[in-house]
Amino acid sequence: MLYRTLGQTGMEVSAIGLGCFGMSPVYGTPDEAESVATLHRALELGITFLDTADIYGHGHNESLLGRALRGRWSRVVLASKFGNVRLPDGQQVVNGRPEYVKQACEASLRRLGVDTIQLYYLHRVDPGVPIEETVGAMGRLVEEGKVVALGLSEAAPATLRRAHATFPLAALQTEYSLFSREVEAEILPLCRELQIAFVPYGPLGRGVLGGKIRDAAALAPDDHRRAFPRYHEENLGRNLALVEALEEIGGRQGRTPAQVALAWLLSRGPDILPIPGTKRRRYLEENAGAVEVVLGAEELATLDRIFAPGAAAGERYPPGMMQRVGL
Repeated sequence: MLYRTLGQTGMEVSAIGLGCFGMSPVYGTPDEAESVATLHRALELGITFLDTADIYGHGHNESLLGRALRGRWSRVVLASKFGNVRLPDGQQVVNGRPEYVKQACEASLRRLGVDTIQLYYLHRVDPGVPIEETVGAMGRLVEEGKVVALGLSEAAPATLRRAHATFPLAALQTEYSLFSREVEAEILPLCRELQIAFVPYGPLGRGVLGGKIRDAAALAPDDHRRAFPRYHEENLGRNLALVEALEEIGGRQGRTPAQVALAWLLSRGPDILPIPGTKRRRYLEENAGAVEVVLGAEELATLDRIFAPGAAAGERYPPGMMQRVGL
């Protein structure tokens, strides 16, 4: 495994992390035993950077990690998130109020069974609360020893700058992949100016870049990706045509499209820490192998050309979810 430094924290993390989202019921019903085995295998492979959130499975995800990693926490740099809240009627809202920050963190600590969370993110920016108030309350968690470092997710450049001025941030987590390159215009340069690590989620386009999803109809009926525009019939075929470039490059190296896509991300800079999600050991092992892939200048140029910003068909989220990013 390759290791990189998390912002200015001095903490070393695996260059390929593990997003644990799918270990709760979102991409169909997961196999809990396989999820636990995947977490254990991650540590065997040297994957130390694990990502969860309190909204994943409404606490289920954190509780699962708490059970699976009991006695193993010294080998992990744990990231969790708060702020997304699902109401009893099913509506999802964002809560960044200062009084909620401590409440949410303490609930996560209980579910995880730990005293400290290494990296604690605001999952989405609350448009009704000044970011200085939310991050100020998060900073008090650091002072109390409940959290080591802070991050934001899907924040706009101006918000990121104001937040960092309030309390130094270690990381920004935002979707970034060959399909989603919008961050290259402003967000990524700003992170580098402020020396904030960049953590791409969705680095495999939620499965499409891995070449394993050929037909949205094959997804489980309760798989929430069915609602995502890039999986719609009129868009999926165009997006799969782009993936042929990954298959061709991977074929020459004896590598998979997923490994090539992750290697491309890793090539963007030493501050890039992708967290591909999986709930299965075989995909975890495949993702970990991306650190061994070396892409030449011509291959990188080919990928940059074929996957130019805006090349992917369809928005990355349905309209309602798109309204909650970039605030």
